[in-house]
Amino acid sequence: MPLTASQISDFNEQGFLIVENAITATQLAGLQVDFKRWVEESRQYQKAYGEIADGRARFDLEPGHSQTQPALRRVSSPPEVSEAFLAVMRDNKALDALAQLYGPNLKFNNAKINAKMPGAATQVKYHQDFVFEPHSNDDLATVLIFLDDVDANNGPLEIVPGSHKGPLYEHWHDGVFTGAIDDKITQREQPKAITCTGPAGTACIMHTRALHGSATNFSNSSRTVYIVEYAAEDAIPLIDNHIPSGQEGEIVRGVATGRIRSSVFDLATPEYPQGTSFFSQQVKHGE
Repeated sequence: MPLTASQISDFNEQGFLIVENAITATQLAGLQVDFKRWVEESRQYQKAYGEIADGRARFDLEPGHSQTQPALRRVSSPPEVSEAFLAVMRDNKALDALAQLYGPNLKFNNAKINAKMPGAATQVKYHQDFVFEPHSNDDLATVLIFLDDVDANNGPLEIVPGSHKGPLYEHWHDGVFTGAIDDKITQREQPKAITCTGPAGTACIMHTRALHGSATNFSNSSRTVYIVEYAAEDAIPLIDNHIPSGQEGEIVRGVATGRIRSSVFDLATPEYPQGTSFFSQQVKHGE
């Protein structure tokens, strides 16, 4: 169903929107089957493995990962290696909603899976996505599709409402790109954050400038999220995509216009990740 005027207003004011039943039960089951297969496969490895377009590893393992207690925490560009993930990238209710929010012409930017196994220490420090992927304008959105039921205890996404209207914060500290904002800003903003929870199949649409993070999974249940980033067709990338893939730039709604639209902003050029994922960049934070 199309978004109501109230939902559109909420997104514009808050910078995020929850979409219930964003994928079908069949789509959800397909994603869960493939991810479970990758978790089982990861038992054979002791370090990151596989390869994406730029030569970095596709599958990232949490420190402490083992054969008996696998902790696969990141899969980069899953649409390249899974028909189920590719199909959902191209067709889901959140994407239809985004066409109402940003206009009819949308393209795929990149995708990944972030997973928090029970007891895994993975924590995402507060940051803004746009500083990792600046475009000519900021009509970009991150769609997070829940593969598991997400509650307050298994490391849900935390978003500071209205922060997409605020400044773009520095993610460089003492000459190091940490992929996170200053701790003092986190201490000030985190108490304002709202947690995004819901049953598997739910999606959260988040504006690219929204300030967000997530805590450790303290529960006995996993928290797996398929993260797909989309952009308005006339938002042109200013740097190389930090998760390159063969589908990058694919038109997923509407048509290609050949236009460039720009907006005014100022930010420091991000560091292209050398490790498997930005988790290795965030490890530097506070060192």
